Amino acid sequence: QLVKPVLQLVLPRVPQVLLPQLAKPVPPRPLRAVLVQAQQLALLRLLQAVLAQVLQAVLVQVQQQQQIHVSISGNLLWNKTGITVLSSVTSPIAASGVFLDSNDTLYVADEAGNHVVWKLLKNAINATIVAGIYQSPGANSSQLNGPNDVYVDRSGNIYVTDNTNYRIQKFSSGSNIGVTIAGINSSTGPALNKLAYPRYFTFDSTETNMYIADDNNHRVMRYSTSSTSGTNGTLAAGGVGPNNTNTSLNNPWGIYYLPSISNDLFITNVGGHSVIRWTPGASSGTFVAGVPGVSGSDSTHLNTPMGIRIDNYMNVYVVDYNNHRVQLFCANSNVGITIIGNGSAGNGATQLNYPRGIAFDSAMNMYIGDLSNARVQKFMKL
Repeated sequence: QLVKPVLQLVLPRVPQVLLPQLAKPVPPRPLRAVLVQAQQLALLRLLQAVLAQVLQAVLVQVQQQQQIHVSISGNLLWNKTGITVLSSVTSPIAASGVFLDSNDTLYVADEAGNHVVWKLLKNAINATIVAGIYQSPGANSSQLNGPNDVYVDRSGNIYVTDNTNYRIQKFSSGSNIGVTIAGINSSTGPALNKLAYPRYFTFDSTETNMYIADDNNHRVMRYSTSSTSGTNGTLAAGGVGPNNTNTSLNNPWGIYYLPSISNDLFITNVGGHSVIRWTPGASSGTFVAGVPGVSGSDSTHLNTPMGIRIDNYMNVYVVDYNNHRVQLFCANSNVGITIIGNGSAGNGATQLNYPRGIAFDSAMNMYIGDLSNARVQKFMKL
C-alpha cells in the first residue's frame, strides 16, 4: 500500500536529477577514461540522493498511515460471533439496558415479564436479582414496572429508569428498597417535576447529575442524584415537540455522556431515526448519524436507533434496533459500518433480534441486550 504513492512521489523527480547529467556533451575520446570515474562517482551520489528521497517519503507515508489508524479506527475489530453470557432463567429475559462497573460486573435491566435488575459477576454463570421483585410488577418501593436502564455508581448504589412508573429509583448499596429521586410515582406529564416514559440515562463524571431520555416528552432532563420525588428537573435538550429538526428531539431513547472527551450528550431519536449531539442547555444540536426523519438500512441510515456509546476516539456505536445490527460511525463520519449482526433478525451466534442496550467492559469487549432472543451477547475485542 505504501509503494505506489511513494513511487508516484519520487519517480517524477528522477528525470529532473539525472537528465542534466545525461544531456552533457560527450567529451573527446582521450578525456573519457579520465572522466569516467568522476561521472560514476557523481551518478552514485545522485542515486544516493534519490534513494534518500525515497526513504524519506516512505517514512512520511508510514507516519501518516499510523496516525490515520490510531485516530480513526483505534483497532476497532470485534469477533462477530457472540457468546451468550446471560439468558433465560426460568422464563425469558427482556434484556434492555446493560451496564458494566469497574470490576466488569454486568447489570441488566429485564424490562418485561420479570421486571427486575440482574447482576452477574465477572466470569460467573448464575445471575442474582438486585432490584425489583421477580415477575411481580408494581409501584411500591421494592417493585419495578418495565425497567429500561440501569447504572451503578462507584459506591455500589443502583439507579433504575422505572419506565412505566414514570420515575427513577435509587437502591442504596445492599438494599432492595428503592427511593424515588426523579419523577412522581405513577404520575406522568410535561411538568419539570414529571417524566413520561424515561428510557435510558447517563451520568456526569462526579455522579452528582444524571441526564434522562424522557421519551414521550421529547426531551432530556437533568436531575441531581440527591434529589427527591417531585423535585423539578432542568431541561437539558429538546422539549419543543417531536420534530426532526436540530432544535428538537423525536422520542429520545438512548443517551450517553463522556465528559472526559466531550461535554456534549449523544442522543438517539427512535422516532426520528437519527443521532444528535447536544450541549446540555443549548437550544439546538448537531446531527451526527442517520437521516433525520427517514428510516433505512444502508450505511447512512438507521431504523429506530436505541442504545448508544462513545469511545475515547469519539467513535459512535449505535444499536440499530429494527435493522438488527450495531453500527459504528467513526469520528466525524456519517457513514456507518456494521460491526455486529447482518441486518436480518435471527438467533444464531452472529445474529441479533431487536437489540437494545450496549456497554463495554474494561477490555472493550462489547455486550448487547438482545431483546427478542432473550439473552445478553458478548462480542470479544480482537
